[in-house]
Amino acid sequence: MRTVTVTGQGSAAVAPDTAVVRLAAGHRAVDVAQALGGVDTTVIILGTVARRFTDARRIATTELTVWPAYDEGGRPSGYEARHGLRVVVADLGVAGEMLTALAAEVGDALRVDGVALEVADPGPATRDAREAALADARARAEHLAGLAGADLGSVVSIVEGGSAGGPAHSLRAKDTSFEPGEQAIDASVTVTYELTGPD
Repeated sequence: MRTVTVTGQGSAAVAPDTAVVRLAAGHRAVDVAQALGGVDTTVIILGTVARRFTDARRIATTELTVWPAYDEGGRPSGYEARHGLRVVVADLGVAGEMLTALAAEVGDALRVDGVALEVADPGPATRDAREAALADARARAEHLAGLAGADLGSVVSIVEGGSAGGPAHSLRAKDTSFEPGEQAIDASVTVTYELTGPD
């Protein structure tokens, strides 16, 4: 049986609708216990404020570290503690409001490590990208079959390649408000078709 194997690519654009905010609290003190106690007090405030804007199950600790601190002359000056949180907010406007509230209530102890914009349910866009990839594969195969003087027959096999959301969205922040832009959801399929017609 004569066959032709091609790889098709497809993409679908979707606007991110969820903000993943990486926060942290930091505190320096003369000993480990006080450093941990100070950072714990701030984290309690962070959690209390964040729960006003998102579900508690969407707030999680990502790290807790303590290390020796030094002054500008390189002399030991106590210890510094850091407690990181990951907060998922299912609304970009609400995420901006949360950051504003955190800055007002936590003050200089607040650390914002970054904000990532994601798509909560990429399923529909993934299906669109997959359909586009399959159409692209068929167009490629028909072109190759025509060049070989053959006709395209039935599908022999389909293998789906990597499909992922590329970080193709724009992210701009001003006064803790976000512009979602668009995110590209990509798909790839490798298809083998039977060739029919004259040898």
